[in-house]
Amino acid sequence: MPYVSTNPSNTSDVVAEIELGTSRTFVDAAQRAKAAQRAWARVPAPVRGQVIGNIGRLVEANFEPLAQLVTREIGKPIAEARGEVQEIVDTANFFVGEGRRLYGQTVPSEMADKQLFTFRNPVGVAAIITAGNFPVAVPSWYIIPALLCGNSVVWKPAEYSAASAQAFYDVFQAAGIPDGVFEIVFAEGSETFNGLEQALQNGLVDKVGFTGSSEVGVRIGELCGRHLQTPCLELGGKNPMVVTEDADLDLAVQGALFAGFGSAGQRCTSLGTAIVHESVYDEFLSRFVDAVAGAGVGDPTGDVLYGPLLDEKFALAYEKYLGWIGEHHTVHGPTGRITATNPRAGFAGENGFFYHPAIVSGVRADDELFLQETFGPIVGVMKYSDLDEAIELGNKPGYGLSCSIYTTDPNKAFRFRAGISAGMVSVNNSTSGAEAHLPFGGNGKSGNGSRQSGVWVLDQFTRWQSMNWDYSGKLQKAQMDTLAIEANLDFRLA
Repeated sequence: MPYVSTNPSNTSDVVAEIELGTSRTFVDAAQRAKAAQRAWARVPAPVRGQVIGNIGRLVEANFEPLAQLVTREIGKPIAEARGEVQEIVDTANFFVGEGRRLYGQTVPSEMADKQLFTFRNPVGVAAIITAGNFPVAVPSWYIIPALLCGNSVVWKPAEYSAASAQAFYDVFQAAGIPDGVFEIVFAEGSETFNGLEQALQNGLVDKVGFTGSSEVGVRIGELCGRHLQTPCLELGGKNPMVVTEDADLDLAVQGALFAGFGSAGQRCTSLGTAIVHESVYDEFLSRFVDAVAGAGVGDPTGDVLYGPLLDEKFALAYEKYLGWIGEHHTVHGPTGRITATNPRAGFAGENGFFYHPAIVSGVRADDELFLQETFGPIVGVMKYSDLDEAIELGNKPGYGLSCSIYTTDPNKAFRFRAGISAGMVSVNNSTSGAEAHLPFGGNGKSGNGSRQSGVWVLDQFTRWQSMNWDYSGKLQKAQMDTLAIEANLDFRLA
């Protein structure tokens, strides 16, 4: 079945035309990956690290064309697209050295003439399924460490970022990855799920990594659970930003602007609700509204805060979220699609999926707008009276990916960190922003506690194996043939 990927800034611009595969396509790719994995695992880890180094250098050599392609295909502002490509380079640079640090341990035995060891072994075949809002950075978080650890990979990217995915794949292939070790499959969701189910049933997939919606993540978790596998799930978020009474409000507004509306609010770490202390609520809201009113929205190749929504399906979903605005809310500024009859500062948004930024105040804790992820340029604002209440509100939606607090009081910062359920906490910074050597991931509806990035992701793509080596020449039984040293436990000082 053909699929046409278009530029969301100008839908008449066809970026790529691809043929979508079927469940059989996915299974065939998994079979090739399975056949190639053992030979790849036998390549010494430092040599696999050299391949990762090649990837980093090749991405640097193709930096600007890749960034420009990301901007053209998904509408991400060019500055953010360049940052995304840099994320691949940073990830590759980090994991080059890990090829020489896939450490196990030598452990002392309780018996003489015996040694104990631990080893990291590759899992096998990793099936990676990613969204298109970060079409090249997020895949690198999975694929680079998976390959480094000696796994083979079957990657299913989002259809609407097919051109970026193909370019990413081509750069990786040029780094010297053997045939079959890294496979790419283009397919729509139901065919991918059916293919994954068949591959798991046939023992062709040993680990699943998924970045996407919480709803689909639940289905993948259930499927993997039936095969006694634990997937790496990086899902949605409803990320709170708490602004305390002692916060630097100008800094908080900057953070809220970028977290809420950068990438048109289409990040899993985008700001969901600003929870503001009642004593500074009015002042924060006024400054935030002014900042958003002055922000540029439009052509993502220029200097704008954000460009279009990723694809038509996301525009349709965002229209539904706008329908959650109720009579008790106050909307600050125009909402909806930017058109000639609903322009923004003279910009008419012709031929693109451009939407006005929406600030909605008066949000309540039982609102859909507060409880559900809203993937788009909309931010709720609500009051709180004490920090415990703010923490409770931050946890209430049941997500647990990212959060932030703006405060000049260290006590508040650490109390917030201890009470909030999110996997990632920022102090005086936005809810968005990941570094390649820090663990990334969430809890609750945001994920199953698995982590990407840094050394922590190695636990996703390796399994610990222990070995004991007895060279005593006799059978020594643990807990039975151990040396006992007697002590006089009745001894007391006079």
